[in-house]
Amino acid sequence: MSIFHQLRVKEVRRETVDAVSVAFDVPNELEKEFRFSPGQYITIQKDLQDSLLRRAYSICSSPDSGELRVAIKEVDKGRFSHFANQVLKPGDLLNVAGPEGRFVLETNEKHQKDYLAIAAGSGITPVISMIKAVLQNESKSRFALIYGSKSSDKTIFKKELDSLVASSEGRLKVQYVYSKIISDKALFGRIDGKMVKGLLKSDFSGYNFDTYFLCGPEEMIDDTKKVLLKNGVKEEAIKLELFSATSYKKEVTKSLSGNVEITVVLDDEETTFDMRMDELILDAAIAKGLDAPYSCQGGVCSSCLAKVVEGTALMERNTILDADEIEEGLILTCQAHPTTSTIKIDYDDV
Repeated sequence: MSIFHQLRVKEVRRETVDAVSVAFDVPNELEKEFRFSPGQYITIQKDLQDSLLRRAYSICSSPDSGELRVAIKEVDKGRFSHFANQVLKPGDLLNVAGPEGRFVLETNEKHQKDYLAIAAGSGITPVISMIKAVLQNESKSRFALIYGSKSSDKTIFKKELDSLVASSEGRLKVQYVYSKIISDKALFGRIDGKMVKGLLKSDFSGYNFDTYFLCGPEEMIDDTKKVLLKNGVKEEAIKLELFSATSYKKEVTKSLSGNVEITVVLDDEETTFDMRMDELILDAAIAKGLDAPYSCQGGVCSSCLAKVVEGTALMERNTILDADEIEEGLILTCQAHPTTSTIKIDYDDV
C-alpha cells in the first residue's frame, strides 16, 4: 500500500496561466523511497475543507536531475488543482507517497531506438520526463513528439521543449497542434487518427518507431491507437495513460444484485465483511475503515491494484491492465464489482 511522507515544497513555478510545476525537497533518508522511472507519478494527500483528498500527478523531471517535480493544471471544480495553482507556496508541507505507475520508459545507454509520444494538454507531464531521460542516457536514440494544446501560451513546458529541440542535435522533433489559434508553427485542430497517420507518412517518415506513448484524453487515445494498429503497429509496442476519461453509464451494474462476503488482505491482515454486488470494491473497503490504496478513483492510474485470489470480479472500465494481467486475477478495485457470492482480494500480492 501507499506510504505517505511529509515533504516540503521547494518551488511553485508558473508554467502557463492555468498550470504550475511543484518541486519538493526530498530528505536524504527518503531518496531511495522517491527514486522514479520516467513516466511514473506520485500521489499527494491533503486535507482541504474537511475532506481528505488524494490526487495523482506525473513527474516531469528526469531521474538524473536530482529533482522531484510534478505539473498541476487547474481544472474546473478541481479542489486540489485550484489550491495548488492559487494557494500553495514554497515552505508548505504536503503528504506525498512514493512513485508508482506502469506507463514508463526504461532507458539503456546501449539502445538505438526511435520513440514516438502523442500527448495532449497535461498529458505532456510524464512524456517530458521520458524525453529528458532519452536525450541524457541514450545518445543513439531519437524522440518524436506530437503535442496538442489550445494555443502557444497554453502549451505546458513549451519553452523547455523548444530548448531541448535546439540542443538535441536533431534527436528530438516536436510537432505542435493548436485547437484554438492558427499558427504557422503548428497544425490546427485536435489530434486524431487521421492527423497521426498523415504525420507518420510525411514529417516522421524517416523514423522506425520502436515504442509509442499515448497520453491524454480517452477519445484521442482510442482514435490514435486504432490507426496505429491498422497500420501494422503491434499492440505491445503501444503504451497509454489517460489524463481524463469520458463519462459513461454504469451498464455493468444492471445485472448485479444481492450481497457478497468479501475478504480483503491488506498489510498482512485479513478483514471479512459483507458488501453489495453493485458497490465498487474500493468504495466498500474504504467505507469499512480499511486504508486501501487509491489515488484517482477513476481507473486512470493503478494505485488501487489488487489480485483476486478467490471468486471473480468484473471491472466497469479498464485501460491499464492487459489480457494476461487480467487472466492472473489483477483488478482495479476502484472499477471492480464482485460477481460471486464470496470473493477474496489481496492488495499485498501485486
